[in-house]
Amino acid sequence: MTSARITVVICQAQGRHPQRRSLEEHILQALLNEPDVHATFVPHLYDMHQNHSGMQFLRSVQGPLVVLGWLYERAIRWTLDRAGVRGQPAETLLKAADDEDPDAQDASEAANERGIGSVDVPDRNLYCIDLRAAEEADAFVEEIRRIRDLEDTQAFDLLQWIQGSPDPEQLQRYLHPQDMLAARQAQDAGEAVSNGDILPEDTRRRWYPVIDYSRCTNCMECIDFCLFGVYGLDRLDRILVEEQDNCKKGCPACSRVCPEHAIVFPQHKTPAIAGADGDLAGVKIDLSKLFGGESGLSPVEQAVRERDTELILDGRQAVGMTVGVRRREPDELDELLDAFDALEF
Repeated sequence: MTSARITVVICQAQGRHPQRRSLEEHILQALLNEPDVHATFVPHLYDMHQNHSGMQFLRSVQGPLVVLGWLYERAIRWTLDRAGVRGQPAETLLKAADDEDPDAQDASEAANERGIGSVDVPDRNLYCIDLRAAEEADAFVEEIRRIRDLEDTQAFDLLQWIQGSPDPEQLQRYLHPQDMLAARQAQDAGEAVSNGDILPEDTRRRWYPVIDYSRCTNCMECIDFCLFGVYGLDRLDRILVEEQDNCKKGCPACSRVCPEHAIVFPQHKTPAIAGADGDLAGVKIDLSKLFGGESGLSPVEQAVRERDTELILDGRQAVGMTVGVRRREPDELDELLDAFDALEF
């Protein structure tokens, strides 16, 4: 039986990047000795399927939850939300460089006023931390200590948190992180390790959109634009990612046509599309460089080109601007860009 005031879940990096694995292990080793903290590993957050035991464990946690992953904070939060892991978004002091821009926070707060928001959010704090925010484990451990000291909730029995119908034997590994750590270190040393000691379930690399409901206005532009059956509607007629595996790997086209920039592709090379808040400050200056093409295409033109490419690869005909592209009236952002372009330096 393990009791804790907060639960810390470290989402492992893809592959065996030595520096990243070392950072994860040092954080876990330090937290194993921290009172009122239960820390454990799960596979990379974005790669776990919805019924993976790691996701089941995350859904089972009822108290304050801290999730560390190799994604931007915003991408972590809304990937968790999609899996039914929710909480009141709580502030963390560790920020990746792209998430530190105060202008971006102002833009994000303005977008939040328009968004439809999440549903069924429990009354507990959820902290999301980008593991790229610092190079040393001590910085993360200090932040987790700060969070633990802020949380005045009573300690919980972790074994009583398990809900639904997950396999108890599968979930046991997350309750004994020291065994997982030992198995990983043995594996890195070239020793034989049984599959059951690591994480045998499917965690292949995936590619699919994640919706940021703090920005999403349910305008349905994404479902009109996507011709691959990725999007659908839930019981409340809210847009959702219904068939994630229908998404075409590497294609972020729907994120470019979203008027609120509410669609995140956590693995995209462009920070603004991958979920960074910091780059959104640049939207006020040059939208085409953030969401458009490298050759000067507008975001919509670049999105149409990407969609046509995937249609052709799928054995279908390109449709260009004739399907799913709405004509928009100039808004305040367009006026701001025009004013900027008119300035003389």
